[in-house]
Amino acid sequence: MAGVGPTPNPNHRRRNGDAPVGTVLPAEGYTGPAPVLPGGHDYDSRTLAWYDTWKGSPQAATFLATDWQRLHMLAQLVELFWAEPKKELLAEIRLNEAALGGTAADRLRLRWSLGSAEVGKGATRAAERAAARRSAGDVRDRLRAVGDE
Repeated sequence: MAGVGPTPNPNHRRRNGDAPVGTVLPAEGYTGPAPVLPGGHDYDSRTLAWYDTWKGSPQAATFLATDWQRLHMLAQLVELFWAEPKKELLAEIRLNEAALGGTAADRLRLRWSLGSAEVGKGATRAAERAAARRSAGDVRDRLRAVGDE
């Protein structure tokens, strides 16, 4: 008796192709050269801190001259926001930061990931689970009480 269902079509093509390859960002952040913020001595300390955060962010590793230019223009909006916070300014800042990969959701949309796949405590647990999968011992040896960490 043959298998269940119709015979497979030899000319069948998948409709959902493989996921496009993403960009891996350096987890430790960008340490290369970055342009100085024009007129930086005139800016509020919070704006300068914002710019320094972006300068050292993992996303900065992908920045071209046009991205740095956008960040310089955006610094002026950030400065205006600190002087007089308005939701319209915040919306524009958020929109521009999203284009530069400012949040985790933005980085997922851009298919960017950080260099290390597992960070913190989870890396140790993942290594333990991988070692347990490799062992050919009894399945019950891998059982543990809920809440054991």
